[in-house]
Amino acid sequence: MADEAEAVEAVEGTRSAARTIIDGNMYMVLATVGPDGAPWAAPLFYSTEDGRDFYWVSSPEVTHSRNLAHEPRVGIVIHDSRAPVGTAGPRALYLTATATELDGAQALEGLRVIPGPAGRGGRALAEEEVRPPAPWRVYRARVSGYSMICPREEGGPCAEHGLDFEHRGDVRL
Repeated sequence: MADEAEAVEAVEGTRSAARTIIDGNMYMVLATVGPDGAPWAAPLFYSTEDGRDFYWVSSPEVTHSRNLAHEPRVGIVIHDSRAPVGTAGPRALYLTATATELDGAQALEGLRVIPGPAGRGGRALAEEEVRPPAPWRVYRARVSGYSMICPREEGGPCAEHGLDFEHRGDVRL
């Protein structure tokens, strides 16, 4: 019974840590791949309500947007770039997702979420600012998987996997 309670507490702890990372940051690093197989990473201001769908606004002409038209599978990292050296691992969330340019009602849903809670920066956009011929579009990444670096004591194994090196564990939001 104690083991089950500890497991539930650990799941809730990682879920809470993941939400803290999502809610406490403004930028994500989006990793895409081009038609030639070349990787590309771009920091983007994001908005989300549920931590499942992440929205941003970009030009369809920039590299990451062109890459998404070719390959919608992406990787995302959200992290505290001000974390002291050696402490960033537990303050980072890794996401696998499928991203797409939105239009019509879906773009309007994105505009409802963007720019997120007051005080984050950014500004609300009107529909005509993200519809052709305007230079911007609304994009969404729908997350299929979350992971974080497993916490462990210095020089010791993590409690969940028994591994004594830095590795990721899945997180459920």
